[in-house]
Amino acid sequence: MVVLMLVGLQFGSLINPAYACGCGAMVVDEAMQVSVDREVSAVHWDGRTEQIAMRLTVDGNAPEAAWIMPVPDRATVELGDSSLFDALENEIRPVVRTRTHFWPDSDDWPFDWLSGYDSAGAAPPDSDSVGVVGRERFGPFDVARLTATDPDALRDWLADNGFELPDALATELKPYVDAEWEYVAVRLAPEESGEVLTGSLDPLLLSFTSEELVYPMRLSRLAKTPQSLGLYVLADHRMEPRSAIGGQEPELLYAGKVVPEDAVRDFAGSGDLFLTAYQQRFPEPDRISGDHELRRAKADKPYQRVWYHEGGVTRVGGVPAWALTVAGSLALVALAVLFRVRRARSTARR
Repeated sequence: MVVLMLVGLQFGSLINPAYACGCGAMVVDEAMQVSVDREVSAVHWDGRTEQIAMRLTVDGNAPEAAWIMPVPDRATVELGDSSLFDALENEIRPVVRTRTHFWPDSDDWPFDWLSGYDSAGAAPPDSDSVGVVGRERFGPFDVARLTATDPDALRDWLADNGFELPDALATELKPYVDAEWEYVAVRLAPEESGEVLTGSLDPLLLSFTSEELVYPMRLSRLAKTPQSLGLYVLADHRMEPRSAIGGQEPELLYAGKVVPEDAVRDFAGSGDLFLTAYQQRFPEPDRISGDHELRRAKADKPYQRVWYHEGGVTRVGGVPAWALTVAGSLALVALAVLFRVRRARSTARR
């Protein structure tokens, strides 16, 4: 049982035109623009069946856009529960702790008066070959479930049926066609004329048979801007990507056992599960070498991020500990000097 999330990790703007998002290809009219401010995907896998729930938060002036998701077997499609993503995001929140420091820094007494003086000039940081399994409308989604034996024919069918996608798509689809995968093509279009794509869209839920956990990423090679991927894994054990597939090394965000509740339980079932979360960046999308595959990690070692709140200097009874230490040290020195002086005087009298 696995959950992937392309989360709050910001995707680059897809503009003029935009060719890809995390798990498919997206394009709009060249005169329009659309940005995917947030793409969240949750995948549940029990070793036989895989479910993907995806929610997009978009902004721009485009009346419609489209993407295509390759899947290894026949898929069913329906609307999902948006509260699933809020629950998952809340589950992996970092722990916040207060951290103090012993010695004063520039913001602490007696040096705090210096904080108003900054360095001048400092810079800021920086056809017959295509089979239609079904076509449905779900809110803003026009969904076509397809089979194909020819990538060029698949591209042509998509273009003829309102799914405007880049010409290079046929080349990137060929490995999936050769592997006899199927496809879920989604056209995002407001239900009322004159509306544009904006805000958080209702999630879309895909379900299909899969003996291995694989998340399609190959089509993101078509992206013209850097891409980001958030990966949240709910399974019996800690999970990890097999490789970086051409991006930066995945960064671990969270690993630990959880008890699914409410929307997460409805999606992944009941019983203890192990949640693992990663984030990954793809500065050069054309270097993406394939799809993400996940495997069991060597050990179920827990991990949670910690965000530290700086609480200033360490204090004892309201007094800075460093000041007590300095005062105590000075007192000891004074006593030692006094003792030596008295001893010297006593010796001189003899």
